[in-house]
Amino acid sequence: MAGLAGTGSNPDVDLLYDINGLAKDAPQWFDRGMEFVGEWGLLAAMVLLVVWCWWSVRRRGGEDAASSVAALVWAPLAAAVAVLVNVPIRGFVERPRPFVAHEDLDVLIGGKTDYSFVSDHATLTMAMGVGLFVANRKFGLVGIGIALLEGFCRVYMGVHYPTDVIGGFALGTAVVLLLSPLAMALLTPVVQAVERSERVGWVIRARGSAGGQGRVIPGAQVEAEPEERDLAA
Repeated sequence: MAGLAGTGSNPDVDLLYDINGLAKDAPQWFDRGMEFVGEWGLLAAMVLLVVWCWWSVRRRGGEDAASSVAALVWAPLAAAVAVLVNVPIRGFVERPRPFVAHEDLDVLIGGKTDYSFVSDHATLTMAMGVGLFVANRKFGLVGIGIALLEGFCRVYMGVHYPTDVIGGFALGTAVVLLLSPLAMALLTPVVQAVERSERVGWVIRARGSAGGQGRVIPGAQVEAEPEERDLAA
């Protein structure tokens, strides 16, 4: 099915040239920055965003802390599952990289000898972005924005067609949403067990956070409220 590579004029190739053409007009320092951002920078930013979301959920606490952390755990796991699902897809489609069929592209990074459809980077970042959205909408919107920027960078660098990126977005989103009910059913009890642990419970909920204040500490004396002391008198 290598025919997906595209020959002649079509919207996929036209958009590829439009976006990659920006790299030809940009200064070299900007292209080097886009190369780093598109290959590693945005992936690192997504990981940091997941950690930041975990820290926020952990400090806030609440009754849904365990389910929120379980959803956060699912985000990187879903990304890994989506990349594994992509292995047979790439082998079946066998779409060459765009610079194989279009030698006049400005390719910012070399060494890409594997197939092009679908983009692993787009799949990873969108899976984590949608997974974050399941856990926390505010962080999830930022994550989806990072994924969209990652897709743009892959086309800008000349290593993927736009449809490679769109396919990655679809694959990452599908894996997260379709497997989310099963994943949450399996992960939530595990996270709740961790939350009850004296040693590692801090991973789920910070001490003194909302929802953790109602726990009774053995041997601790609780001072009565003023109204209760008056009634007792």
